[in-house]
Amino acid sequence: MPPVLLFDIKNLDLNHVEYDHSAISEVNPQSFEMSQLDGILWADREKLLCLGYKDVTDREFWVRGHIPGRPIMPGVIMVEAAAQLASFFMKRIYGLEGFIGFSGIDQTRFRETVVPGDRLLLLCHICKIRSRQFSATIQGVVGEKMVFDTMITGMRV
Repeated sequence: MPPVLLFDIKNLDLNHVEYDHSAISEVNPQSFEMSQLDGILWADREKLLCLGYKDVTDREFWVRGHIPGRPIMPGVIMVEAAAQLASFFMKRIYGLEGFIGFSGIDQTRFRETVVPGDRLLLLCHICKIRSRQFSATIQGVVGEKMVFDTMITGMRV
């Protein structure tokens, strides 16, 4: 059974984009095929929460080969999108300076598939901040189903 959602998204405007792809690219260095975050819909700096998304299209670099005839978003790409969301939050909203690297992953569960046409919502809670390192719990949701959850660690390098 999946855990409870980190926060209630029912009262959030899922069509209002607070930070678009252009704003994300000003902060996150990933580009071309490795840019896995399309927008930020909501953020709360005080509670260390944010909601981002990835619109999964049939033009993703992995569609042709994972899995031919039935494309399924690779779990590692879901986790990469999660890491990009946490990194954006820590730099743009929280104010951490410098390059942030993805340094760890723990307690990851993949629960459902994500396919072209899906909007992958990413719910993030930054749960620990130290001088150079932070940890975040992130959940991926498509429709009303949790498709994955994970704990990632990022580090300022």
